[in-house]
Parts: sequence; structure tokens; C-alpha cells
Amino acid sequence: MATPTSGEPVRVHFDGACEPARGGGLATFGYTIEGGGWDLEECGLAVRPYSEHATNNVAEYAGAIQALERLRGLGYTGPVEVRGDSQLVIRQMRGEYEVRAEHLRSYHEWLGQLARHFSSVTWTWIPREQNTRADALSKQALGDHAPSASRHRPTVLPEVEPEPDGDGPTD
Repeated sequence: MATPTSGEPVRVHFDGACEPARGGGLATFGYTIEGGGWDLEECGLAVRPYSEHATNNVAEYAGAIQALERLRGLGYTGPVEVRGDSQLVIRQMRGEYEVRAEHLRSYHEWLGQLARHFSSVTWTWIPREQNTRADALSKQALGDHAPSASRHRPTVLPEVEPEPDGDGPTD
């Protein structure tokens, strides 16, 4: 089991990105882990490209989940301070906001279960300016995955206007 090299909590910074911003495209995450002798970072896809769950909020949750999964995989069980610029995720994890969006419930529950593997977890909101590395990683993942994801982009067929009699084209 891994233990930190000092009594300080391990610090996690997480972020998510989504293009287009309203979802349905490409959602990615980034995170950093510092302290306890670690200086780790990772980025990647939050969910399958162009799925209905490819939203910014899902991407934010994915960043926090992936970071805590990594710590758990390292065998770490000590205190963790999770920092992010997503007020929604931070406040939902603190219990200040309800999880109203049905598609976020499973992410919220998953993150809550992961948090129980550590001696303590604090959820700290920080402004975007203090989350620059995690933000850069989430945007790097957008660039890294955009070319391959575009192959999976759904095809939108043009609508065919019916003929004035309403029966469609005739010969």
C-alpha cells in the first residue's frame, strides 16, 4: 500500500472539456495528482464520442473519477484534496446541490464510492485561473482525439421537402 511522504493530503486538480459546448460531440478530461511523492497527470476521452452523454458536466465528473481511480490503483488510502473549477461537481459532492440530471446520477454515485476508499476527501472549488494544468490537459485531449473521433461522427442526411401535394416526389 502506498503512503504519502508527508502528512499533507494528496492534491488532485481535475477539469473537463466538451466540443460543442452544449454536448453531443467530444468530451474529454484532464487531471493532475501532486503530493505524497507523486507528480502525475493524464488526459483522455470522458465518454464515447458523439454519445448523448458527451457533455461538459460528464467530462468534469470523468476527470475527478479518473484521478481517484488512479490513486486507488496506486494503493493510496490517505487524505485527498480534490480541486476543480466545476461548481456543479464540487457542490454536488459536498451535498450542497442536488443531482437533478438523471444522466449525472451514476457519475455522482461512482465518485462518492471512490471517495470512501480514502481516509478523507475534501472538495474545493477553485477559479479557472488556479486550474490551468488540468484545463490544458482536458483541451489537449480534445486535440488529440478529434481526428479519430471525427470518423465516428454521425451522418446527418438532408431533409427532403415533400411535393406540394404532400405525396413526395413523383415520376
